[in-house]
Amino acid sequence: MDAAQIGFASLQIATLALILVLLYRPLGDYIARVYTSPRDLALERGTYRLIGVDPRAEQTWQAYARGVLLFSLVGVVLVYALQRVQPLLPFSLGLPAPSEHLSFNTAISFVANTNWQSYSPDVTLGYTVQFAGLAVQNFVSAAVGMAVAIALVRGFAYRRSGTIGNFWVDLVRGLTRILLPMAVIAAVVLLAGGVVQNVAGFADVQTVAGATQSIPGGPVASQEAIKLLGTNGGGFFNANSAHPFENPTPWTNLFEVFLMLVIPFAMPRAFGRIVGDDRQGYAIVAVMAGLFVASLALGTWAEVAGGGTATQLAGAAMEGKEARFGIAASALFNATSTLTSTGAVNSMLDSYTPLGGMLPMLNMMLGEIAPGGVGSGLYGMLVLAVIAVFVGGLLIGRTPEYLGKKIGPREIKLASLYILVTPTLVLAGTALSFAIPAVREDVEGTSIWNPGVHGLSEVLYAFTSAANNNGSAFAGITANTPWFNTALGVAMLLGRFIPIVLVLALAGSLAAQDKVPSSAGTLPTHRPQFAGLLAGVVVIITALTYFPVLTLGPLAEGLS
Repeated sequence: MDAAQIGFASLQIATLALILVLLYRPLGDYIARVYTSPRDLALERGTYRLIGVDPRAEQTWQAYARGVLLFSLVGVVLVYALQRVQPLLPFSLGLPAPSEHLSFNTAISFVANTNWQSYSPDVTLGYTVQFAGLAVQNFVSAAVGMAVAIALVRGFAYRRSGTIGNFWVDLVRGLTRILLPMAVIAAVVLLAGGVVQNVAGFADVQTVAGATQSIPGGPVASQEAIKLLGTNGGGFFNANSAHPFENPTPWTNLFEVFLMLVIPFAMPRAFGRIVGDDRQGYAIVAVMAGLFVASLALGTWAEVAGGGTATQLAGAAMEGKEARFGIAASALFNATSTLTSTGAVNSMLDSYTPLGGMLPMLNMMLGEIAPGGVGSGLYGMLVLAVIAVFVGGLLIGRTPEYLGKKIGPREIKLASLYILVTPTLVLAGTALSFAIPAVREDVEGTSIWNPGVHGLSEVLYAFTSAANNNGSAFAGITANTPWFNTALGVAMLLGRFIPIVLVLALAGSLAAQDKVPSSAGTLPTHRPQFAGLLAGVVVIITALTYFPVLTLGPLAEGLS
């Protein structure tokens, strides 16, 4: 990049950082008030009466978990059914029903806040399925993640309590007071920036060369807003946020990055307010920001440096990137979408340099905690904070405590199981894809476009994205096959809901405890030393878990 490009990229990053810093306190305080206010809005009271919920009745962690699982199961069934009866629905655009295994994959994908897409959306799903199925799940799956995060925060804040809140109240409040109003504002801004919003179907136009081209329309701006704000990631078009109808200009690109980051970076402030110690929120957000900056810097460097003679002779690694955005804005969007659980893309990751393509994998392997998805980033970081406190307690020879709660055998077992679930799914799914003879022949013969170590990276990325509920694709593989649709669907399902159940069990265990007064032997968890320890735990756990398989894929390719 030349000096002008570097200056423009620096200005974009500085502007983004400034806006996020300015919104950290007011938005975080507002989120905390939403989930702690004793008052219900009229719309909320009507919703509670409709579904038969007493908003004043709190739930045990088991009841809370049942609510999450039941609600999500109903969502899977409804989205699956909508796809299978698509030809009978209005605004179907004459499109046929997707196959059973693709419908299964898509239903789980959107309910699990993953939004993995094994299809081209604009030529596969009509407007009714997009509206009533996918867009609805973009809202409610994000609200579920926020509710689970708040339940864990209550576990730290409550004393000798057998309850952790009410799932239905948390779900409704997250929708009505946070996601819906913010999504409406975001959609209006995107409309002003040129994002498409209509129900016009396909329009046939004549090109300059005299040929006929079919131009798709659709309710894009409304879905784009919640796709990013809720860290969902499912695009209306196959090119996702590289498509000019979804992301027309450099300033809309920066705005979309902002939408992905604004709620996750504000959640630590809400955490600090609810537990009564703002310094705890500052410590968590500092670790998130530090990991984000490090990933962004490494990813940008890898792409600017290029990956070989051809790239260096060309002057830049621009293959697969939009000329509207360039390398720096592409790297920023890429780091943001994989460090959150969004999975949206404005460039094709399969065309990145080997080391540049490894960074998004690492971002997801960290657990998507910097700052992570809406809700899931905060509860993922708090689970790792429990691990860090335990490690710190061992180092100083004291009983580990976090926010006045003892971290005993039950808590550390739950936290340990949490960090083991995703790697197990990622590594098992990748291994089975190559170990089962019938599957391997199909994968290597028809699914993988690039053989060798790059092909391994493509499959590894797919399972990493699915199990971490990210949804971005490395591309280079045909994922719309019975094996990938089923295996990735199972990875998304288990990767979303097993960790949620473990988090809620941890919340219940913590809420049942009384607070232990701090003493001279208590490890301070609001100071830079603990932030450094927490960041170190994150990196070490990821390195020990994934380094061997990375050496077989992107590292081997990058060092060859």
